[in-house]
Amino acid sequence: MKNYFVLLILAAGLLNAQNKRFTYEYTYLIDSTNKADIQKELVVLDVNAAGSKFYSYEKFKSDSLLIVEIEKPQYTGSEFIKYSPSYKGKITYTISKIYPTYETFLHIGLGTDEYKVLDERKTVWKINAEKQKIGEFHAQKAETEMFGRKWTAWFATEIPIQDGPYKFHGLPGLIIKIEDFTKTHSFELMGISKNLDSAGSTDQKKLFNSQEIAVNYTQYKKMYLELQNDPTKSLREMMNQSGSNLRMVSSDGSEVKPADLIRKRELEAQEARKKNNNPLELDLQIPDAK
Repeated sequence: MKNYFVLLILAAGLLNAQNKRFTYEYTYLIDSTNKADIQKELVVLDVNAAGSKFYSYEKFKSDSLLIVEIEKPQYTGSEFIKYSPSYKGKITYTISKIYPTYETFLHIGLGTDEYKVLDERKTVWKINAEKQKIGEFHAQKAETEMFGRKWTAWFATEIPIQDGPYKFHGLPGLIIKIEDFTKTHSFELMGISKNLDSAGSTDQKKLFNSQEIAVNYTQYKKMYLELQNDPTKSLREMMNQSGSNLRMVSSDGSEVKPADLIRKRELEAQEARKKNNNPLELDLQIPDAK
């Protein structure tokens, strides 16, 4: 009878914890050679009975505005869509997890395609007896090695959800703070509110009905590294499909040769790669980017 009462308490706690939006501040350093260039972005973990989704709050707001503009013509009769992109963040991917298995997917665009990447790598946690109060919560320490980094996490059993920001999960309480040992990537819980998406769906409304291509992590990593080494591959393929009649013009109206455009994009990608040398997942870093 006592055990049954405990189960009822746990079930009630879990029910109260569902349909919540957990907002984190993600602090990170893109360029390890420029310690002053610290980036911050609000990210969201939406939780409901079916699972969770993790994404940039700024991107969500930007996408929501575009959805409104796309749907507006059917109500106003207008044939025009007026929209100025306002998203200034750098997180364009979404992470979804399916409960109760915590099957984890990365939703991301590569080239001209959208992919749904199953990541089956398992997180092995070492739970420490150390505790401290973080905000309103009494948190406990845990450590792990994932994505080529060592991490320290703090979880709160007061929130009985075995989830956390990004792909992190598997602790006996919500991860309210997690930081890598270099202190260049960290997530910290900033607020909790009601998740309005409580219908049981873990998929955000998509802007377009483009079909995601399902791949595993090994396949994704191969494609990702190939794209990093050959950033203009998609552009070249598009130009080849368009044929020799393709004409390109710059913003001032002058004609641009395809070969010059490709070379320009290659140089821009090389420069961006030099600065973006500290990704969260270090095992996705190509050797010459260190």
